Amino acid sequence: MLDIKWIRENPEAFVTGLTDRGFDDPQDTLTQILKLDEQRRETIQKLQAAQARRNTISKEIGQAKAGGNDDWAETLKEEVAQLKTAIQEGEDQEREVEKAFQDLLAAIPNLPSSDVPVGPDADSNEVMREVGKKPKFAFEPKQHFELGEALGLMDFETAAKLSGARFVVLKGALARLERALAQFMLDSHTTEHGYTEINPPLLVRSEAMFGTAQLPKFGDDQFRTRKSDDINYEPFARELMETGWEAFEKKYQRQIRKYPNVLELATMMAAIRQATEKGDPHLPEYYLVVARALSEERRIAELDRWLIPTAEVPLTNLVREEIVEEAKLPLRVTAWTPCFRAEAGAAGKDTRGMIRQHQFTKVELVSITTPEQSANEHERMTATAEEVLKRLEIPYRVVTLSTGDMGFAARKTYDLEVWLPGQGDYREISSCSNCGDFQARRMNARYKAKGAKDTRFVHTLNGSGVAVGRALIAVLENYQEEDGSIRIPAALVPYMGGLSKIEAPK
Repeated sequence: MLDIKWIRENPEAFVTGLTDRGFDDPQDTLTQILKLDEQRRETIQKLQAAQARRNTISKEIGQAKAGGNDDWAETLKEEVAQLKTAIQEGEDQEREVEKAFQDLLAAIPNLPSSDVPVGPDADSNEVMREVGKKPKFAFEPKQHFELGEALGLMDFETAAKLSGARFVVLKGALARLERALAQFMLDSHTTEHGYTEINPPLLVRSEAMFGTAQLPKFGDDQFRTRKSDDINYEPFARELMETGWEAFEKKYQRQIRKYPNVLELATMMAAIRQATEKGDPHLPEYYLVVARALSEERRIAELDRWLIPTAEVPLTNLVREEIVEEAKLPLRVTAWTPCFRAEAGAAGKDTRGMIRQHQFTKVELVSITTPEQSANEHERMTATAEEVLKRLEIPYRVVTLSTGDMGFAARKTYDLEVWLPGQGDYREISSCSNCGDFQARRMNARYKAKGAKDTRFVHTLNGSGVAVGRALIAVLENYQEEDGSIRIPAALVPYMGGLSKIEAPK
């Protein structure tokens, strides 16, 4: 999420950044943001003024009574009643404006770094370097799925019976090869590059997905779990009726503020207040409506989870709502996890093989650092991922993504693309991104320098170190023999129990 203060002070840079990103109508977006920001600040100022006046009058009432001026005390009480109504309406308005402001801000991507190539898509990406020699074959190299199926160790048909398209069952030596790749990567990152291995949850709350910017924009690309229990809202309604709205609102203030339909809730709250003042006989019915809505939201919040699309989500969120001491930075963590993606926008792409799966495994790298360190940390992370490919002796290239090809949260991204002889093309195996303070603002993740009074937002970086399934593909295609067997890269032989070749069936 971007800094509203920076947007106010740098409107032209904001519009230029969004234009480079290919964002629709950046000037109109700027106008909407500044308008909502002004409304939000005006609403808060009016509300604070009314609250301050109410506190002042409360003291004046006591003074009037002490001085025997009962008439003046009654007049002040009437003003207090009017202020009470104004404050309640102001709080409703503040919630409404604040949600509209935050929703708009949350939909805006990170702005690109000044050294990122400007362009609309992948055709504008810049190749920085190519590493390694492409293998030469005396035969027509096959694609990974042809090799795996011929070995009898890669089964898409059975996977489809179990789960549908875009899944695979790996067997025997290929299943072990995938595990060997992951263990090799983890050992490299933890023993040589200073990353701490983490075993994180695979199911996360919406707040964690929002923090790394998978939500709300990319909800359709994710897998979601929700338990549909019957909801008993009557105890909630009973509490509401017994305590009264003001006490109830104060107790559940945080939950009420997070209710997704602010206008709907504000309408219900207004109806309850009016019904209370008029002694409306239907008041219990209004209580039930609000209680049911809020208890449904509470139950959904308790049971609703997302399958992680990448370990970036839980690893980055390790510092959410935390203040880290600067001396502990940079924090470097890694994890090998399954990843789950709906691939909603990838219909018809890579339908054969393991390139684009709903479930795959990946070794993730995440760094949490200071603004001053983040650029160097980005280079370091990329080099760490590169080292995996160098050890495996797989040819690859490093590409700087253009403004139109970067991910939503990134301000600069390097892609590592491996050479796949069967496809005769380079394919992405790792993206290493510097997100600046974009994710930190969404997570409220900060750090504090020794002796400093104020805190600053951390910078977050993430990268694949690398995608294990795609590394498996790269090994199959680059190390294939004419008879269909697969040589094992020397770095992996110890992880394969000394096996140096996966043989084709006789």
